[in-house]
Amino acid sequence: MKSTHRETTTNSIYEEQTYLAERELSSFIAAVTALYGPEEARLSEKDWLEEFELMDSLPLSTNLQWRAVTMAASVRLAGRLSIMPDDARDPVASR
Repeated sequence: MKSTHRETTTNSIYEEQTYLAERELSSFIAAVTALYGPEEARLSEKDWLEEFELMDSLPLSTNLQWRAVTMAASVRLAGRLSIMPDDARDPVASR
């Protein structure tokens, strides 16, 4: 079956968006891991994916919309950290 130009373009857009989303999530999780450790990173990854699911539609080829997902997940992280005792929040003290 021949693919049409429209199908090829649509597939290309989804591939690009998948790449951008993966890159954004990966960067976010790497930063959280470095700052707060792997447990907080696992929770933050879940937050990021939940925020992504809350989006009304897929972003249209812009990093800013993926960044909005990261910002929303960061708000959840900040909320979690603000209710933690100071010594549990400090990555050096918790090691």
